[in-house]
Amino acid sequence: MPLSILLPMVVIGIAGLVLLLHLLGLSHPATLTGDADARAAWAREFPDDTATRVILSHDHHAALIETARGTGIVWHMGADTTARYLAGAHITRTARGLRIDLPDYTAPHINLTLDADEADKWPTLLKDTA
Repeated sequence: MPLSILLPMVVIGIAGLVLLLHLLGLSHPATLTGDADARAAWAREFPDDTATRVILSHDHHAALIETARGTGIVWHMGADTTARYLAGAHITRTARGLRIDLPDYTAPHINLTLDADEADKWPTLLKDTA
């Protein structure tokens, strides 16, 4: 097949898939509907470590998790969630919330959008972690 036909077919095919996923609502960021949802997201990453306390962000895109092993965070990564422990994390206040730098090459930093009260409160909740 000539490149002049193949290239447009590939570009149109990928654009069509992106449009279809968006129209089906599969491109929206994941939302944690409540404490149980945040606990389930944590359990998917760390099934042997039960969440004892959950603090949801105002937009329900992130949650602080306390466990017997320490503090962690669940946050949206696209249409799914992921979780990490916060041991060794460096927390910086930004104009939109917090930046958490992790000693983990799989998730080196997290940018959280938080309201002003949360951006003030969350670092104090994490002071023993970092």
